[in-house]
Amino acid sequence: QVQLVESGGGLVQAGGSLRLSCEASGSFGNYVMGWFRQVPGKEREFVAAISWGGGKIEYGDSVKGRFNISRVNAKSTVYLQMNSMKPEDTGVYYCAAVFLIRPMTVSKNPNEYTYWGQGTQVTVSS
Repeated sequence: QVQLVESGGGLVQAGGSLRLSCEASGSFGNYVMGWFRQVPGKEREFVAAISWGGGKIEYGDSVKGRFNISRVNAKSTVYLQMNSMKPEDTGVYYCAAVFLIRPMTVSKNPNEYTYWGQGTQVTVSS
């Protein structure tokens, strides 16, 4: 069982930066961690994911080159550094975890993730 708690959301102007954190309690070993976001009326969108060892990382097309995902396993924490933010980055950001036995794998599919945080609101003003 894994419990996830996000923090770091807020209001930022376009072009600014925010750093989200997701702290896990319970088991953290061999879990792929992902970030997703959602706005009302739309499906949950893949943002980024990182493998257990950090050697495999994927980003959604809309955030490539601007966002950076990282993790510190000793702290059971995954981060999402968001730079050059745009109004379309606005949404509720969710941290998610899935246990994957194969190394160097991640998933972009939200349906494959087992555990979810409660979400943190990010608003980017123009």
